Amino acid sequence: MRLRHPHAVFVHGDSPVHRLPAHVKVVALAATVVAVVATPRERVGALVAEAAVVALAAVVARIPAGVLARRLALAAPFLVAAVALPCVGGGPRVDVVGVSLSVEGAWAAWGIAAKGLTCVAATVIVTSTTTVSDLIAGLSRLRAPNLVVGIASFMVRYVDVLADEATRTRTAMAARGYRPRWAWQATPSAGAAATLFVRAYERGERTYDAMAARGYAGRMPRIDDAGTPPATWCRGLALPALVVALAVAGVVLGIGVAP
Repeated sequence: MRLRHPHAVFVHGDSPVHRLPAHVKVVALAATVVAVVATPRERVGALVAEAAVVALAAVVARIPAGVLARRLALAAPFLVAAVALPCVGGGPRVDVVGVSLSVEGAWAAWGIAAKGLTCVAATVIVTSTTTVSDLIAGLSRLRAPNLVVGIASFMVRYVDVLADEATRTRTAMAARGYRPRWAWQATPSAGAAATLFVRAYERGERTYDAMAARGYAGRMPRIDDAGTPPATWCRGLALPALVVALAVAGVVLGIGVAP
């Protein structure tokens, strides 16, 4: 089956968040995640306020509620694991409607759920308002390691190419009567996967040699080298700064509910 286009997660729009440069959004996301994770789980008020700020960012970005909810489902495995913590956790216990629950486990479940959903929501906002190519360009502007940026950019550009080759290989095998039903019939599939790997490796070598012959020196050239105005940074970091302030208030001033 053909993979989706790498920009499939992008939600087309013209919101203030869409218009922000990618590198500004990357910095804003990093600041938000660090602030949320650093907030003590016992500071319930601070965590709820931080989640409200992220929800406000989603409203400003004009991301449909259905899209946001579906993508938040990525955190479902962590939430399922968190639900079990109050039952299996140690330490003091309390009875809730006849069920004995661990106090420490309940706090751990709350921390995982609150922080996980908030961080995933912030990530969804950035990925929904920024194309993958723009994100890679933003990482390059932030001086991310050349190797990481290079690998990510090649992956984005060639994932559809490799998917097409895999589809053609599968179609050719099916046309020759290959219908695997048992584990011992998977040998041809393993051979096809090995062949696809070799083709991808050889294609990568040829592409790199062609780029090196044209002056590639480890970093893709940037078409737009103009600096980012301070006003743009202020707009992009306004809500993340509020999240950081809430985290600091929760740690220093003790905003929230302590056990």
